[in-house]
Amino acid sequence: MGTPEFAVPSLEALLHHDYLVPVVVTSPDKPAGRGRKIKASPVKEYALKNRLNILQPKNLKDPVFISELEKLGINLIVVVAFRMLPEAVWRFPEYGTFNLHASLLPRYRGAAPINWAIINGEKNTGLTTFFIDEKIDTGNIILQEQVQIRDHDTAGDLHDRMMEQGAALVIETVKLIEQNTAKTKRQDQLVSKPDHLKPAPKLQREDLKIDWAQDVNSIYNFIRGLSPYPAAFSSLVSPEGKKYHLKILYGKPVEDCRLAPAHIATNNKSFIKVGCNPGCLEITHLQLAGKKPLPVKEFLKGFQLSGNWKLS
Repeated sequence: MGTPEFAVPSLEALLHHDYLVPVVVTSPDKPAGRGRKIKASPVKEYALKNRLNILQPKNLKDPVFISELEKLGINLIVVVAFRMLPEAVWRFPEYGTFNLHASLLPRYRGAAPINWAIINGEKNTGLTTFFIDEKIDTGNIILQEQVQIRDHDTAGDLHDRMMEQGAALVIETVKLIEQNTAKTKRQDQLVSKPDHLKPAPKLQREDLKIDWAQDVNSIYNFIRGLSPYPAAFSSLVSPEGKKYHLKILYGKPVEDCRLAPAHIATNNKSFIKVGCNPGCLEITHLQLAGKKPLPVKEFLKGFQLSGNWKLS
């Protein structure tokens, strides 16, 4: 069971290791992109190429869907980046249902663990497989593997590494369950203090706006943690007060730089620096609303920032 690109290598690994996958469950097709054309999920596209049986239930509690699953002789469900399952689904397989989660649980429970780990300036995160229970991301842990967050990693970079490492952890977990040698740990055994529990809720639009009153390293982590998607944003304000929606995809901290927060310095050729509190962020990649992402040098060829421009 899975939907986005993150889940595809795990499905591929199961097939590569000759496990029988009687059905792939993924989200219904939905409109995507500017043209709002109906698009299949990455998991469905992979399943179609490999001629796998596919189910796309709108309602996971639908008795018809549950009956279809039960008829397939399933003895284990593997979940990677899917929805919360009703008990009638996760409880029925003989060997249970396990989930791959992109953090070292119980830290970063929630929908966006990769983003929040980088936003919070973590140096390490990890992967966890755990048996699903009644609540979200709270079940008994089977395996965990630490993953380093590099200084220049974006959420996209970390996502791609964890996607591949996660597939290997799924196979290792399936083998333990198959051999009846999986030893689990309760998550409450892994928490020494309540403040060690950091949430990773789904990102909302209000979570994406840059606060230029913060220090440069916090802003740098914020931008990396949201790049390339959904992307941190700010309003680019002209001297006359006209506003342009601007996604900031990458930059680099400049600590020995003094500019008032949100104020811009540029030579209109090769750099844009924005004041933080303290320090400055030199923007390297950005995207105007309705335009394609550009390196700052390309952006400045077609968009001059003459006068007192700033970000808000």
